[in-house]
Amino acid sequence: MKKRLGIISLFVLLFIAFIVVWNFSYQTGLEEAYIPIEKTQANSYIPSESGVFQRSEFALEYANMPIDKNHERTLDSYYNNRAYHGAPPSIPHTIKDEKSFGGNTCLQCHQNGGFVSKFNAYAPVTPHPEMVNCRQCHVAQNSRTLFKSANLIKVQAPKVGVNNALIGTPPMIPHQIQMRENCLSCHAGPAAPKEIRVSHPERINCRQCHVPTDRVVSEIKPFTRTNSNNDE
Repeated sequence: MKKRLGIISLFVLLFIAFIVVWNFSYQTGLEEAYIPIEKTQANSYIPSESGVFQRSEFALEYANMPIDKNHERTLDSYYNNRAYHGAPPSIPHTIKDEKSFGGNTCLQCHQNGGFVSKFNAYAPVTPHPEMVNCRQCHVAQNSRTLFKSANLIKVQAPKVGVNNALIGTPPMIPHQIQMRENCLSCHAGPAAPKEIRVSHPERINCRQCHVPTDRVVSEIKPFTRTNSNNDE
């Protein structure tokens, strides 16, 4: 009799366990599905790697273009056309339609560049032609008489030739990459400033060798090795 009661008790416990497990599974199945989001460290200076290849079809053309020394841009003129280092370049010429945000009017010259006889200069190529509201960031130049002098400290633009990690290594990228993913737009072709015009535009995977840095180049101190007892 006791043996029979033990067997019945075992089956009762198993049945109760089955009901508990089934109820838990059933309630869990009623919950809405979701995708857990893992917190990752955001990279503030490389938002996209695809932009570097968007002008790759012009790479060989850039390599074969003759250099027009009479209409070269310099790095000084490149920086002087900005309110401050890192600011969008201002518009140094008259605007066709003051009520326009830019769009195709600007892209006629600045999407692929080319010589503009009206201004006797090569049009700089925009690295972000998909952003058609150009005048949302780029403003026309105004007379300096509209402004008063201030005691604000001017941020010095990076100099060429001092942003290499080691002697003989490829120079680092001293600026942010966001909205500047198309390297060849500013570093290749006749409109590129001569000091930063790349000598090998056909090698389009620029960031394979050139790495960005978020440090001010002037703060990077040269490495000097000191002798110690371990060297003996």
